[in-house]
Amino acid sequence: MKYTINVRGQLVDLSSPVVMGILNATPDSFYSGSRKQTETEIADRANQIIAEGGKMIDVGAFSTRPGGAEVVSVEEETQRLKRALAIVRREQPDAIVSVDTYRPLVARQCVEEFGADIINDVSEGGLTGIVGQEIHEEGDMFETVADLRVPYILMSVQPTLKKMMINFAAEVQRLRDLGAKDIILDPGYGFGKTLNQNYEILNEAERLQDLELPILAGISRKSMIYRFIGGDPTTSLNGTTVLNTISLMKGASILRVHDVKEAVEVCQMACKLQTPNS
Repeated sequence: MKYTINVRGQLVDLSSPVVMGILNATPDSFYSGSRKQTETEIADRANQIIAEGGKMIDVGAFSTRPGGAEVVSVEEETQRLKRALAIVRREQPDAIVSVDTYRPLVARQCVEEFGADIINDVSEGGLTGIVGQEIHEEGDMFETVADLRVPYILMSVQPTLKKMMINFAAEVQRLRDLGAKDIILDPGYGFGKTLNQNYEILNEAERLQDLELPILAGISRKSMIYRFIGGDPTTSLNGTTVLNTISLMKGASILRVHDVKEAVEVCQMACKLQTPNS
C-alpha cells in the first residue's frame, strides 16, 4: 500500500520499503555490535547507516531488552540522547532521525531541543517499559505525540494478533482524537510474546494492513531467531534477512535493522519482484 508520513513539513514516501538503521548509545544493548558510545563511534555509525542506503537513523539510550537490562534514570537517558543526537545531526543534518524512548518527557525534549523527527515508543503508549516490568513515567505519550505533531511508532506488547489489532484500533483512535496524524505500527516482535507467538504473528502479519497504516518490522538479530535455529545475536544475520524478506512480503514499509546494507538489498529485491519489468 502507498503511504507517506510528514517529517517536519516534508512528505516521506513509504510506497517502497525503507530501512531504519539502529544506533544504540548504550553499554548494554542485546547485540554488542550496535553499542556506540564514543563520539567517533556514534559519528561513524550515523555515516555508515546513510552510506549503506538507510533512510532513517533510530537513536536509543536505554536498553529495553528482556533479561538483564539495567534501569537508566531520566537524567542519564536524556544526557546520552542529547550527546548522541547532536553528533548524528552534525554528521547527517538531512537524515530522518527517530528517538527510541518510552518516556514522554524525554521524547519531548529530544524533539523540541535535540533534533529528533520521530518518536519510537516500545511501551505501547505506556503499558510497559523494560520487558516484564511495569512502567511509571510522568506524562502521557499519546498526548505528547499529538502536541508535538511528529510521526509516532506505536509498538505492541500484546501476545496475539487478535489482541494486538483490538488494542491498535483503540489506540489509533485515541491518537487521532487527540490530533496525531502520522502513526506507524510495530508488531513488537520479542516484546510480551513467546517464541511461538512471535512466529504466529509474523505468519499472519499481512492482516495488520487492514488498519491502513504503515508497518515497521523490528526483527533484527532478535532471540526469536537464535532461540529457534541456535547461536546468538552475532550469528543471526542470515535468519534476520529471511524474516525481513517475509515481513516485506506481508506488507512492512520499514525495516529496523542493525545490518543496513543487507536490509537495503532485501528491499531492492522485494521491489523488483513486485515490478519485474522495471
